[in-house]
Amino acid sequence: MIYVLYNSVANNKNKNEKLENYQKEGMILKDVLDLDYRDFFQNLLENDVIYLFGGDGTINYLENEISIDELENDIYLIPSGTGNDFYHDVIKGEEEKILLNPYLKNLPTVEVNGIKRKFINGIGFGIDGYCCEVGDELRAKSDKPVNYTSIAIKGLLFHFKPRNAKISVDGKEYEFQHVWLAPSMKGRFYGGGMMVAPNQNRNEKGVVTVVIYKTRSKLKALMTFPSIFKGEHIKKEKMVKIFKGKEIVVTFDRPTPLQIDGDTVRNVITYKVHA
Repeated sequence: MIYVLYNSVANNKNKNEKLENYQKEGMILKDVLDLDYRDFFQNLLENDVIYLFGGDGTINYLENEISIDELENDIYLIPSGTGNDFYHDVIKGEEEKILLNPYLKNLPTVEVNGIKRKFINGIGFGIDGYCCEVGDELRAKSDKPVNYTSIAIKGLLFHFKPRNAKISVDGKEYEFQHVWLAPSMKGRFYGGGMMVAPNQNRNEKGVVTVVIYKTRSKLKALMTFPSIFKGEHIKKEKMVKIFKGKEIVVTFDRPTPLQIDGDTVRNVITYKVHA
C-alpha cells in the first residue's frame, strides 16, 4: 500500500492537484495533523511505502518523531512546501520524488532553551530567526502569503538590531560585533533559496558550517544581503566569516529569535550544535 502524508495547512494552505491525482490512483491520503506518527509507522506492513507530501518543516517534524534507523519502509519526499530548501540542495535533475531514508540518518542536533532537535537544513540565528518570528505573527492574523523578503528588508533598515556574538568551533573561541546572521548549516540552503553556506556538503558526515554575517553599516548589510541567494556573499571576506566544525556554540549578547528548519524558537541567547 502507498500512503500519502500531507499537511493541510502547509504551503500557505494552498491546495495541490497532485493530492487529488494520488487519491484517484488508489493511494491512501492522511493529514499529518490528524496522525500519531509513532503509532502510524509502528503499524506499517513490510511492503508499505510512504510519500511525504511537504517541505522542510514537514521533514523536520518527521525526523524528530520517528527513529529512521529502525524503519524498514521507504519514505519518498514529494516537494510541495513554500521553500523546499532540502529538495533544491539534493536534486540532480527534475525528479518528482526523492528517497528520504538515507538523508535522515546521522543528522546533526541542536540544543536550545532546553530543547534538543535534529535538523536537516540549518539553524538560523539573527535576522533570519527574526523573519520567521514576524512571519508567524502575520500568518496568525491572515491567510495571505508571507513575504519574507519584505520582512528582511524592513528588519535590516529599521527593526532588527545586530548583536555581539561569541562563537565556539570545536573549542576554539571567536568574538564578533555587529552580527546580523550566525547560522549553522547541514545543507547549503535555508530561508526559501538563500545559499548561505555554498561550500557545505551535506554528505560529509560530522561537519556543519557556521556563517557569520557582520557589519556596522545598515546600508552595507542591506546591499550585500541579496547576494546570499547566489552564495556570492562569501566573497565579502571582511563581512563574512566561515568556519566548519563538529561542535558549534553561538551566544548572542541579548535574546534573539532562532529558527530550526523554519520552526521558530523565541528569546534565545545561545544554541549548541552537535554535527
